[in-house]
Amino acid sequence: MRVDQFVSQATGMPRSEAVKVIRWGQVLVDGVKITKTSTHIDPTAEVLLDDETIVLPGDIYLMLHKPVGVVSATEDVEHQTVMDLIDHPHRHTLHVVGRLDKDTTGLLLITNDGDWSHRITAPKSHVPKTYLATLAWALTEEGAEQLRAGVQLHGEKGLTKPAEVEILPDQQARITISEGKYHQVKRMFAAVGNRVGSLHRERIGEWVLDAALAPGEWKVLNRDSSD
Repeated sequence: MRVDQFVSQATGMPRSEAVKVIRWGQVLVDGVKITKTSTHIDPTAEVLLDDETIVLPGDIYLMLHKPVGVVSATEDVEHQTVMDLIDHPHRHTLHVVGRLDKDTTGLLLITNDGDWSHRITAPKSHVPKTYLATLAWALTEEGAEQLRAGVQLHGEKGLTKPAEVEILPDQQARITISEGKYHQVKRMFAAVGNRVGSLHRERIGEWVLDAALAPGEWKVLNRDSSD
């Protein structure tokens, strides 16, 4: 990897600052001073910054309870982003695993592990995602059966994959899908003559939103555990 990338990720400093300390001769790699920022180095090399050893942070996995009104992006000139909520020393190395609409709340996963992220979001993975929807009208059993069988979304050919649907009181329904089409859950309910008033994601695969996390809060995850 590039030495400026290494220094940035290892220290948490912006890439622009990493470029400066390298050009000023403050970085040694295996005892050799490196001043060219594009130099590629072995990530396992001994790297010193001002005579202090720095190392890469390793893989980072976070769970966030996304609040309404926040966009699922790393940067946005007009809106607050989910990354603005993350107070982590290596925040600038992280990315959102998939996305939620601005008005949708609930579970988001955030990481610096691109392979893990891809396995979750790749269409061929069919990772199930569970949502709690508050609807304009109570979902009928007929509508639920249509969703379970698959419905045709406006402007698309073919049917959606069968969904798991649970009718709940107070005009709510819990739905689990294994696809990631644009606004899919909202469009699915529209296809059976209903409308989503609010939407909250509860689960992605084995990951369940921690009930102790208030909107806007996050926690570090162990990738090998769903806790």
